[in-house]
Amino acid sequence: MGAGKATVLDRLISEEDGVAVLDGGLASELESRGADLTDALWSAKCLIENPGLIRQVHLDYFRAGADIVTSCSYQATFEGFQKKGLGEKQAEELMRLSVKLACEARDQANKESQSSGSPALRQKKRLVAASLGCYGASLSNGAEYSGDYGGVSTEDMMEFHRRRLRVMSRSGADVLAFETVPRLQEAEAIARLLDEDSDEDCVPAWVCFSCKDERHVSHGETLADCVRALESCKRVAAVGINCTWPRFIQGLVTEARKVTSKPIVVYPNLGESWDAERKEWVLSTGATDDDFVSMVPVWKDAGARIIGGCCRTTPRTIQCIALALKRSGQCFSASHGA
Repeated sequence: MGAGKATVLDRLISEEDGVAVLDGGLASELESRGADLTDALWSAKCLIENPGLIRQVHLDYFRAGADIVTSCSYQATFEGFQKKGLGEKQAEELMRLSVKLACEARDQANKESQSSGSPALRQKKRLVAASLGCYGASLSNGAEYSGDYGGVSTEDMMEFHRRRLRVMSRSGADVLAFETVPRLQEAEAIARLLDEDSDEDCVPAWVCFSCKDERHVSHGETLADCVRALESCKRVAAVGINCTWPRFIQGLVTEARKVTSKPIVVYPNLGESWDAERKEWVLSTGATDDDFVSMVPVWKDAGARIIGGCCRTTPRTIQCIALALKRSGQCFSASHGA
């Protein structure tokens, strides 16, 4: 990817009047529809047991107004599948299946758009992002929210990501989504790994961090330092924040904007507390849908260019985000046309 070359994300953002819409929570939505995810594989368990449900959730997010959906592969790792008795070939097939399901949902959404009466819908561009969970996610102990990786080396993290990256780069995804990264060391590992193969035709990536306040990632380093570590990496097309309390997003976007010109992606959770021991969200501890969506124009004004939701957000949340962005875009156009 050449320096300064517009990426597929840049083009989408431009086509969507400056802000694109990402999908919402996948695992939490699968659970709400009856999937049992009490497993180390988490949502990736559904790739084995109920792939049709995954496809339907992706489609519902597209129908709600998402421009991008992320594949059901956050917890899809060779190590995780091996513990289930699956070999390397089977693991690769399931990883590719995660992207295939999202692409099938996109094809259906595009087909529905073509039969609609709206020229805007008929021309709508939709993307699929291949989800790549952080090293901490594979530990299944909540380490993505603490960054406590023990004595793991940078090289160990590179090797962990390298095997999945090889598969997902050839899966048909439009972009690679490294998610919930909690520490600077892992950001550096991802940048080094992506720099190993940065040809023009390489699939671009975004890297998003889990954060504990308005300035720091979960492990304690500043978000600004983490973003700086990615700035020179040509394959990193965007940076951002995910699975973080919504009240921190404005400050975090402001901090990131100071050190990067790359588009900023934000998809916070609802702000509920996570019980790592019971592996579940503590109900009634976070924002309501209405409270969450009310912050969207603020995030946009701070500099976010791709906005969606993470855990516990739903297709309704995304529909409301899309409507909120449309309204704020109309207000922006009106104020600048006066």
